[in-house]
Amino acid sequence: MATTISKSAEETITHGQVIAATLRRGDVLALCGDLGAGKTHFVKGLTAGLGASAPVTSPTFTLIHEYLGGRLPLYHFDFYRLDDEDEALKIGLDEYLDGDGVCVIEWAEKFPALLPTHTRWLRFSHHSDEARIIDEAP
Repeated sequence: MATTISKSAEETITHGQVIAATLRRGDVLALCGDLGAGKTHFVKGLTAGLGASAPVTSPTFTLIHEYLGGRLPLYHFDFYRLDDEDEALKIGLDEYLDGDGVCVIEWAEKFPALLPTHTRWLRFSHHSDEARIIDEAP
């Protein structure tokens, strides 16, 4: 397991930019961790690293945000408010997973069976008030 310690929101964004350089069409990133653990800051870095200029916010209430205009489209999901797998499927998760971009899913641990086997799992946790630990499963 690869572990990164981010000492600030800016470092978490930078880590997202580094990961963005490795992304290809069809990649899926599953982001797990408590509220405020840095998941959305990481997505800000992914989006910037892919070259999209839209402001990034958590899709907690809209369930999905699309960031277009970069090297690859980025589809940002949030499963926090979903109660079951059917709700995730009703918003078109399958089409996005088989689509032309990268899918990033916050609270992915709620419905792991919906995600492909090639999904990259990242766990975000609090290390201190500012610092975060980002663990990526092999």
